[in-house]
Amino acid sequence: MTLPMDIRILADDAKVGFVFGARGIVPDGAASWFLPRIVGISQALEWCLTGRVFSASEALAGGLVRTVCPRAEVLAVAHQLAREISVNVAPVSAVITRQLMWQMLGADHPMDAHRLDSRAIYETGRLADAAEGVAAFLEKRPPRWSLSPSRDLPDWFPWRPEPPYAP
Repeated sequence: MTLPMDIRILADDAKVGFVFGARGIVPDGAASWFLPRIVGISQALEWCLTGRVFSASEALAGGLVRTVCPRAEVLAVAHQLAREISVNVAPVSAVITRQLMWQMLGADHPMDAHRLDSRAIYETGRLADAAEGVAAFLEKRPPRWSLSPSRDLPDWFPWRPEPPYAP
């Protein structure tokens, strides 16, 4: 259930498993799409084909999670990271960047990313948050973001329509 999350944090006593095959079924929740993109195909296959439950330290070593910490600290670590993201990165930029990263994983050629990056940098460079980001840097202060993804995403976003669901 956490594979679609951009960043994952685990308690040091947590156990993880992709046990579907050991139960006679196959991965669900789009795990077959997310897991190999997060940890690589070899690691994804090992975990799915063995069906074993493994430790948080193995999840960290395999690239599944960013941080392993004591259970009592998980929420504090997550909140600190969320604060860092929300203070340092303009929300509209974060939404567009996230989409660029995920969608360009399936691009046929780097030029596809270059074209889209160029359009995105041109469009976001004209927004108020770009001027604020530069001003904050020059004035050596935290930025004060004014734009919101709920109302200020460029009209060309998303650039690719969501595929229809076909059962």
